[in-house]
Amino acid sequence: MNLNKLMGPRKVRKCPNRHQVAILNAALEHFKIPFTLRQAQGERNFGVLRKRGSIVIHNCIQRNTRVPKLQLGNPVDEAPASRDGKLELPTLNSQAGAWELARIFSFPHAAWERGVSSRHWLSLLILAGLLVLSACTPTRVDAPLNRVAPPKDWHHAPDTRTNSNPADLKEWWQGFQDPKLNALITQALANNHDLRIAVARVREAKAMTTVVESALYPGIDLFGSGGREKKIDRVIGAPTQQGLGLFTPTADMITGGLAARWEIDLFGARHLEAEAATAQAEGAEQALHAAQVGLLAQLATNYLELRGVQQRTGILRENINIQRERLRALQTFNHAGLVNQADIAGQETLLRTTEGSLPVLASAASNLIHRLAVLLGEPPENLESRLADADPLPANSPNIPGFLPSGLLEQRPDLRLARTEVSAMAAGLGAARADLFPKLVLSASGGFGALAVGGFPSLAESVYALGSGLTAPIFNAGRIQAHITAADARLDQVAANYEKAFLLALEDVENAFVAHAASLERRDRMAEAETAAEQASRFANALYQRGANDYLSALDAQRSKLVVADERAKAETAVRVALVSIYRALGGGWSAEDAHQ
Repeated sequence: MNLNKLMGPRKVRKCPNRHQVAILNAALEHFKIPFTLRQAQGERNFGVLRKRGSIVIHNCIQRNTRVPKLQLGNPVDEAPASRDGKLELPTLNSQAGAWELARIFSFPHAAWERGVSSRHWLSLLILAGLLVLSACTPTRVDAPLNRVAPPKDWHHAPDTRTNSNPADLKEWWQGFQDPKLNALITQALANNHDLRIAVARVREAKAMTTVVESALYPGIDLFGSGGREKKIDRVIGAPTQQGLGLFTPTADMITGGLAARWEIDLFGARHLEAEAATAQAEGAEQALHAAQVGLLAQLATNYLELRGVQQRTGILRENINIQRERLRALQTFNHAGLVNQADIAGQETLLRTTEGSLPVLASAASNLIHRLAVLLGEPPENLESRLADADPLPANSPNIPGFLPSGLLEQRPDLRLARTEVSAMAAGLGAARADLFPKLVLSASGGFGALAVGGFPSLAESVYALGSGLTAPIFNAGRIQAHITAADARLDQVAANYEKAFLLALEDVENAFVAHAASLERRDRMAEAETAAEQASRFANALYQRGANDYLSALDAQRSKLVVADERAKAETAVRVALVSIYRALGGGWSAEDAHQ
């Protein structure tokens, strides 16, 4: 390709057309090739030099003359050439700049003396065009993520919500102000096996991303081979004392060097596969965050339920003691003839029934301790001694954050995971469509080889090979189209799953709000009932002390008070567990900012 012909003759003083400017900008701007004016070897003229090749132009600029400084193609104040005869040409980014390069190359009597031939320029421009094509992805598919429309506010949210603080949402369990709960959560975050598995999956996904992205770059391998061979079909004739003799020579050969192979990503298939792998790696991170959210909620729920069971166990023991005292009193009255045997049998039945509830609560407490031990990543017996003492439920509770439904899309890790699945499948669909287009592969190898054949001088020489290959699908029995259809179906699946996951998240939050409101109302009613039962027990004891009431009535009032206290303990536990469910539904327990860091 002759640049004089490309840009037009010198006497035509007009700017090049768009096609000419596009070719120059594609070749020069994309590669950022450093062109300079430089004195030719042994000549009193200047040329244009680039790496690994030069273009020398005769009689264009004479030595020690003043030349215009070129800047974006516009001549400014003249400046003398540098001492070594070098003048930098800036990267062309305008039509005028392209015209300046054309003006330099179109001087009269300009000729190619050495360096880059027209074939090299043609190869350069073709390669520039290929790289420009590889930068675009015509088969890209937009991820359908705009189908989810969150509501403006919650339907069952309480009016007592506070302003949302990211720190409160991240460490919501601190609101209970329970040191033992804080210590358990710290240990679980460090030793839980589910988190360790999720962390390993994140590492795996990131490594696979690197594997997929490596297809975007050339592969360079070191090769070497050698051997000795002697074959009967390789016969050489040589003169001997008896005449012409035939013998089979022994050949020693050794070769080695570098081999490179590069598939040019013309239509973005490899880029889209890398995007899909990146989205999958991000999905693995979101799965880790989802596991952390679930772990914190489950641990706090089990801990609160354990404290509730231990509190109910203490109330039940008091109830059993009162019923035993009532049975003893009835037996005493029976000896005095005040009650009959049926009264004793009825009280004994009630006592044994109440005592039967004690192992149930003990079993529930043991199961909760064992569950907590697994979450902490340690044997169950190690935790029983730490949690055997019956501590009361935490007196404090975290506030309900004022969180809007739109915030779920960024806060809940399961929704972020579903979104990454949609992005990955969209990229996979684009990569599948790219299989319909041709693929170009460039290969090159070079090295050194040596050959020695017995009786002949050895040969050592450098070796190289250059090649390229272009493949395009013609007939594949519908395999590529079926692959595209399957990828499109997978995209529809994950898009529907994303919408479903958001609806389920809204359901979780609304249900948590409803459960919390119901538990609060029940707790208030149980508190009122406990106050009334306490008052009734106090009046019954006062009447008994004055002789206006019998002893059994006083015991019955105390037993009724303990029954209400047990229900009150259930309600208090339910209120705190409902709070944990709210924070779990909102995705509390992690921070997007910390995860990004």
